[in-house]
Amino acid sequence: MIELSDVVYCRVGTQDLESAEAFATTILGLEVAERTKGAIHFKSDNRDHTLCYFEGNPEDHVTSFELKSSAELQTAAATLDALGHNVQYGTPAECEIRHVREFIRFNDPTGNVIEFIVRPSMSGVEYHGTRDAGITGFSHVGFYSTDVERDEKFWTTVCNARVSDRIGDAPLMRIGAIHHTIALFPGNKAGIQHINHQVESTHDIQRSSNLLRDKQVPITFGPGRHPTSSAQFLYFRGPDGMTYEYSTGVCEIHDEPLWRDRQFAFEPKGFCLWGASPKIAAFSEGDD
Repeated sequence: MIELSDVVYCRVGTQDLESAEAFATTILGLEVAERTKGAIHFKSDNRDHTLCYFEGNPEDHVTSFELKSSAELQTAAATLDALGHNVQYGTPAECEIRHVREFIRFNDPTGNVIEFIVRPSMSGVEYHGTRDAGITGFSHVGFYSTDVERDEKFWTTVCNARVSDRIGDAPLMRIGAIHHTIALFPGNKAGIQHINHQVESTHDIQRSSNLLRDKQVPITFGPGRHPTSSAQFLYFRGPDGMTYEYSTGVCEIHDEPLWRDRQFAFEPKGFCLWGASPKIAAFSEGDD
C-alpha cells in the first residue's frame, strides 16, 4: 500500500496570470513565495508553497501528495506501473521548480494528474498573508470523478486513504487524523473540484464573507456548517471557475478502530446543518 502522509500543493493553469495573482493575494489572502518565468508560487503556511498558478490551459490541474522516502517513491512507482498507470519521473529541472527532492507523475483512474513527491521544501519563514484572512494552511482537495466507486477503491486500496463519511456516493477520505484530505465528487471530467484552506475561527469566515460580497466575488455556498466534518465553511469562485473554500473547526479522528463511516444524503441537508443550499453543480447535480 502506498502510504501518503499529506497533501502538499496544487498547480493550476491560467491564461491570465496577472488576474490569478491579484485574486490569490488580495482575495484569497495568500502570500507570493516566488515568481518564475510563467508561474507564481504562493504560500499559506510554513511550507515553501501550497499553490502555483502557471501560464497554461485552465483545465490543467495537478495535485501533489508527500511520501516519506525515496524508497517509498520507488515502490509506489512500481506498484502504479504494475496496475497500468503511465508513471513519469520528474526531471531535475521540474524538481527544482517544485522545490522537491524527487517526484513521480501519473493519472488516477479518472485522469486527475497526481504527483507523489519526496522532501518538499519548508520555507523557514512564517506565512504573512497579503490580507488578514486568518488562513492557517492548505488542508484538502476535492476531485471530480467519472466513477466514484472505482476511484474510491484506488485511493483506499492502492493508497492508504480511509473513508470518514459519504455524502450520497461521494466519499470524504482521510490520510491522517483530520476528517478528510481527499474528496471525490461525481462529474464527467477530470480536474480539481475545489481547494480548501483552513482559517482560524468563525470570525474569519464571517469577515471573508463580507469582503467577498463587497468585492463582488461570487459566493457559491455558505456560510454554513458541514454535518460530516463539523467544519464551518464558505465556498467562493476563483479564476477560471475554480472553487475555493475556507473552513474552520474540522473534526479529527483519533480512534481509528472504532470509527465507522457515516452516510449523509446527497442534498443540501447532507452538506449543511444551517440550511444553506450550494450553488455548486457538483454538490447538487453530480456534474459541473
